[in-house]
Amino acid sequence: MATLLRKIGLIRLHSRDTEDPKHHHHRSSSQQGSSLRGRGNQKNSSNKPQPQAPPGGGCSSSSSEGSPGGHKNKKAPEPAKQPPQQARSGVGREKPREPGREPGAGKEAAQRPGPGSGPGCGSGPAALVPAGRQQHCTQVRTRRLMKELQDIARLSDRFISVELVDESLFDWNVKLHQVDKDSVLWQDMKETNTEYILLNLTFPDNFPFSPPFMRVLSPRLENGYVLDGGAICMELLTPRGWSSAYTVEAVMRQFAASLVKGQGRICRKAGKSKKSFSRKEAEATFKSLVKTHEKYGWVTPPVSDG
Repeated sequence: MATLLRKIGLIRLHSRDTEDPKHHHHRSSSQQGSSLRGRGNQKNSSNKPQPQAPPGGGCSSSSSEGSPGGHKNKKAPEPAKQPPQQARSGVGREKPREPGREPGAGKEAAQRPGPGSGPGCGSGPAALVPAGRQQHCTQVRTRRLMKELQDIARLSDRFISVELVDESLFDWNVKLHQVDKDSVLWQDMKETNTEYILLNLTFPDNFPFSPPFMRVLSPRLENGYVLDGGAICMELLTPRGWSSAYTVEAVMRQFAASLVKGQGRICRKAGKSKKSFSRKEAEATFKSLVKTHEKYGWVTPPVSDG
């Protein structure tokens, strides 16, 4: 009897498994899905950040962004750590500032008029020469003029002497004490008790690379390449004929020779001899003669051009 019951139970189990395959498939699928869900939950729980996680790790899920660990892990990008491409191209980098210089200092210094300003490093508002270059030009000019003063003071023949105008190193009154003693000009000086010929020299900012402006102050001279206002017609006093190797002493000796060569005389005409030279007139005359000589060269121009 027991054997019969066991056989009947086996038949029923066999028929249930064979006659209802869908039930069997559904059961196996549910078991497989529950197994996969179990594995997925286990994986997600392992990826979830723990409070003891090391700092610096980024968060990929939006749910963890609200956690304190998410906020701690989010760090603002540091400006010093730039990508290699950006570092090579120089984008976003600030130019190094020269030590001791503030922004805009060069512009203000260039616009500020300096002593003895004229054509050169700091002339004109459009030039806007940097403060460093302007300072360099001033230093070069100062050293050169100081050396010139020392050399003139050592002259044994007392050919010339210098007085600073208003104690400015860049504005000189030069006394020419001697000319050729065989010339008519020297005789005029003796007859009129004229001890010296007084000239004024102003030195531009970029001296000695540009010539000084030189004019006669007294006495009033005629000929000798001395023109209206006391302007002097000499090629070496122009930018075209000037050389930085020329010294004040050499220029004055050349001027003394040109006075004699041009048969310069002290003016003795009534009324005209007492009329003083004007700087404004001298500057206008000098500009005019430079234009004329640039057109015709340093030869005698036509009478129609003066």
